[in-house]
Amino acid sequence: MKRSLLALAALTAFAGVASAQSSVTLFGVADVNMRNVKNGSVSVKSLSTDGIGSSRLGFRGVEDLGRGLRAAFWIEGGLSLDTGGGPTSALGSAANPQTWQRRSTVSLLGSFGEVRLGRDYTPDFWNHTLFDPFGTNGVGSSINVFASLNGATTTVRSNNSIGYFLPGGLGGIYGQAMISAGEGTDVNKHQAFRVGYAAGPLNVAFAYGKTNIDSANADWKRTTIGGSYKIGVATLMAQYNIGKAGGGADNGREYKHWLLGGALPMGAGTIKASYVQTDGSGPGWGARDATQIALGYQYDLSKRTALYTNFSRISNDGAANFQVGPANTVLPLGRDSTGYEFGVRHSF
Repeated sequence: MKRSLLALAALTAFAGVASAQSSVTLFGVADVNMRNVKNGSVSVKSLSTDGIGSSRLGFRGVEDLGRGLRAAFWIEGGLSLDTGGGPTSALGSAANPQTWQRRSTVSLLGSFGEVRLGRDYTPDFWNHTLFDPFGTNGVGSSINVFASLNGATTTVRSNNSIGYFLPGGLGGIYGQAMISAGEGTDVNKHQAFRVGYAAGPLNVAFAYGKTNIDSANADWKRTTIGGSYKIGVATLMAQYNIGKAGGGADNGREYKHWLLGGALPMGAGTIKASYVQTDGSGPGWGARDATQIALGYQYDLSKRTALYTNFSRISNDGAANFQVGPANTVLPLGRDSTGYEFGVRHSF
């Protein structure tokens, strides 16, 4: 009897907690494809992931605190559906368990905007991915020919961050800022901001980010401006990025990286295309240039499910060896890299 009463009390307490939460959502993306990558003379066929969307599993929730104030959380981790493990797992979940490394944040929202704490995308990465027709996914990702310098790990996300987002209703102006703590060290401290304007067919934004690498004043900076414009149903995209190292092993080296592309819906399908060029320069490098041409087609079976195919080719010059995907080998300098994939994506 006592055990039954204790169980009932526990269930009642849990129900009270659940009812206080305005909403909790389980969500995710499952994206798997058959991929072939040829790097130089080495060709590898694989079952891979993330052709048009990053495979993930997440939980998010919002609680209404009254007086226009809300609390929210977002916990999201990547998936490697070909092995059942976390992201980039080669041996399955036991070798690479889920760690919720994509995004783990808690927020307060109100008329003032949003204050967000935890691991999150950097503002300068947002500018890079949102103006890429392929969303920096798959063999057509523009990041294939862009890389951080001085060993920075903040190309996409940053740990220990405090972020602020402007509220809506500012006449099309939007923006965010981020600062990430080193927590007792000088390693990968990141500061960044992004500001943009979106109204009608136009969306344009500027972002800047700086990562302090170590106590010897080595750093990595990324400056990016991007935009999109809708003409009828078509969307044209363009962006220009500069990644530059100060101090450290890559002192004075930089990448200048630009993209022209777009997306054209045709019935239930969408054609995507981009042309990307990277010019690398700096001490000890010489010419480190590359171009990438990417083409893709996505056919929506429903709002949640799509079939797709993508193709890209990277032409490397001089000391460049960018590649569209892994081929279990180091691509020789100046050699080309080609990839194509056929896959399915389901969102839930």
